[in-house]
Amino acid sequence: MPRVLIAGCGYVGQATADLFHSAGWKLEGWVHSKESAARLSVKPYPIRVIDLSQSGHVTKRAGAFDVVIHCASSRGGDAEAYRQIYLNGARNLLETFPQAKILFASSTSVYAQRDGAWVTEGSETKPVREASRVLLDVEKLILEKGGIVARLAGIYGPHRSALLSKFLNGTATIDPDNNRFVNQVHRDDIASALFLLLNKAETSAQIYNVVDDQPLLQSECYHWLAQRLDRPLPPARKSEQPRKRGDTNKRVSNAKLHQLGWTPDYPTFRDAMEKSILPSFADVVP
Repeated sequence: MPRVLIAGCGYVGQATADLFHSAGWKLEGWVHSKESAARLSVKPYPIRVIDLSQSGHVTKRAGAFDVVIHCASSRGGDAEAYRQIYLNGARNLLETFPQAKILFASSTSVYAQRDGAWVTEGSETKPVREASRVLLDVEKLILEKGGIVARLAGIYGPHRSALLSKFLNGTATIDPDNNRFVNQVHRDDIASALFLLLNKAETSAQIYNVVDDQPLLQSECYHWLAQRLDRPLPPARKSEQPRKRGDTNKRVSNAKLHQLGWTPDYPTFRDAMEKSILPSFADVVP
């Protein structure tokens, strides 16, 4: 069976590794800390502590991998952290595994549109944030080497939802002057998308948006949560919290990925909440 390296076995990487393993692939997962390695020590595949930004760390694990998935976390870092983890990490992986098919998990934050328009893989990418510009540099490097770029929307899933967490802890607001579209994708749907992309020959040197089927206005998400949980709506006022993905407003299309045969298990916000996320918050949501 083919061998796959998951360079970044975190929230998304772990689910992806589990999927590849269940399909019979041989794999190895890399994490950044000993704590993460200890937590994943029960997995039926090897976990290594590797700093992707350090060439010496990466080359020590040089081996015969058929596929490499670069899906490390920025760990909440700034643009310099993005350069170290993503750009230097990509260079080190490409140099160490030149024969492998490589996939980079990028972000839909590279789209800076603010007018609510639909965007596709061919749409303009001129992000304001330096971190997102670094991601574009990594994408260019990966594509030049015949790799695959998967632009992930906002990630949610079991025990993780920024919107739900803000709603529950009372920090959510509905900004009447900036009722932007929210583009999200369930963690397990990301894993299935990456698996599909790496099993299709025609995906090389291509970009794919990985996002669910239904972008929703932020206010619609909060209205749904308020009705579903029988709680009051968040207050209507301008948000004072900086957005991790920047001040954008767009609807991201997944049509290209669907054309390959991808079908998400959680195509909408409601599906993901009802079937996966709310049950995982059972300790705080009755």
